[in-house]
Amino acid sequence: MFFHTYQNPEIIARLRGRADAAAKVLGSREYRAIRGMVSFYQLSNQVLVQANFVGLPDEIRQSQNGRACGGSVLGLHIHTGGSCTGNDTDPFADAGSHYDNTLIAGTGGCPHPYHAGDLPPLFVNNGSAFMIVATNRFTVEEVLGRTVIVHAHVDDFHSQPAGDAGGRIACGVIRG
Repeated sequence: MFFHTYQNPEIIARLRGRADAAAKVLGSREYRAIRGMVSFYQLSNQVLVQANFVGLPDEIRQSQNGRACGGSVLGLHIHTGGSCTGNDTDPFADAGSHYDNTLIAGTGGCPHPYHAGDLPPLFVNNGSAFMIVATNRFTVEEVLGRTVIVHAHVDDFHSQPAGDAGGRIACGVIRG
């Protein structure tokens, strides 16, 4: 059998180069083992987002017949704030809410899961996760200075306003 794989030359070239921006993501006091890098590559009409993590919580789910179903699935979002500081109840409270560049003063923006900062979930394998996605919901310039948040649970992509993804367990500021 012959399989043809389409490779977008612009994507391949950008991934071989330096990212336009990145967030070094660190876990909260309770999740100190989490370390990650989320890189952003501006293409002509989209942004590549590459996420690479270690030290993530990995709760193996069991099926009804006792077989392992796989590890944790965690929410990953871009938030509006520019700081990974917070308080005793929310270590990253200053990261703000989900980023949505469609919000205009006095009007509502796009509903969840159509916020610009909604990203695919992280599928954890033995404490590690890797994800890459192309999006046209924002430019690299629009997210500079904002934060990347890893949530304790999977985003259900339905509940408002933030997908019931649980607490914020890791955070990083996007820098150019």
